[in-house]
Amino acid sequence: MKIFVTGGTGFIGTHLIRRLKETQYELYCLARVTSQVGKLEEAGAIVIRGDVTDKQSLLSRMRGCEWVVNLANFYEFWTPNRRIYHDVNINGTRNVMEAAIETGISKIVHVSTAAVYGNAEWPVTEASEMGTKCFTEYAQTKRAGDLIAWELYEKEKLPLVVIYPGAVLGPDDPKTAGRYIRNVIRGKMPAQVLTGSTFPFVHVRDVAEAIVKALEKEDNIGEKYMIVSENMTFGDINRTLSDISGTKLPKLVLPDSLTILGAHLLTGLANLVKKPPILDMSVDQMRLMKHGLQVDGSKATRELGLSYMPIRAALEEQVEQI
Repeated sequence: MKIFVTGGTGFIGTHLIRRLKETQYELYCLARVTSQVGKLEEAGAIVIRGDVTDKQSLLSRMRGCEWVVNLANFYEFWTPNRRIYHDVNINGTRNVMEAAIETGISKIVHVSTAAVYGNAEWPVTEASEMGTKCFTEYAQTKRAGDLIAWELYEKEKLPLVVIYPGAVLGPDDPKTAGRYIRNVIRGKMPAQVLTGSTFPFVHVRDVAEAIVKALEKEDNIGEKYMIVSENMTFGDINRTLSDISGTKLPKLVLPDSLTILGAHLLTGLANLVKKPPILDMSVDQMRLMKHGLQVDGSKATRELGLSYMPIRAALEEQVEQI
């Protein structure tokens, strides 16, 4: 069995490739010419240079594979070039899905995010309707890409399965959550923010395992899976980090209104100097954290046999790396 993977050099992707290394599947990983591919090569994957924004490169390289995992996306809450959200999360998703149809793929597992549900009614399940608002451009464009995929499923028989992870935690995280944890442990946070907001969390290895199980499960085309271990407040996360590491948390807890005001000021400054906001205090990220989200991830346990790791274990692994 040949599996074509996009986004294999990313946070979730590197853990997925390690998991797939344990199988007998042949791995073909798409990577941009600027990407570091050492971990892919160590796992025995065949590296194929290309880009999801270039449909022709996908068509020529996907042909001959049976399954596809689409992890490629642009995941940040601030960027000086906002066009990239549209190019990757919308156009790139369309290109991957259309290429899967045209090359006769038998199953594609598309990795989305629970954040696409926005202000949906809690707890969010696979049967939930999406809310009227998405709080970040990342989530908005991921939702738009998802809708394209589901439209192709309905109209063109795209063999689609979609998983929706919560906030992904675990070792080797270079993204927002990883940076937040490092800032807390290193005492760089002058105050705690949005401590009462609830958010869904999951260990990165659980996401990788869910992808494999979704690929291997028979007769699940058209299914959705929420991948969430625990719903915790950011205050809970902070206290757990403090308990694990011994780091003292800031005594100052900013009111939510001041947090959002500060995010506007820091994002405005970031837009001027073309550098990320200090401590990742972007408007998009703070809005998402303030609203929060609560998700039920039990369907993956029932139907995929997924056994979730406790979030404390993910935090312990991250603290060990700091």
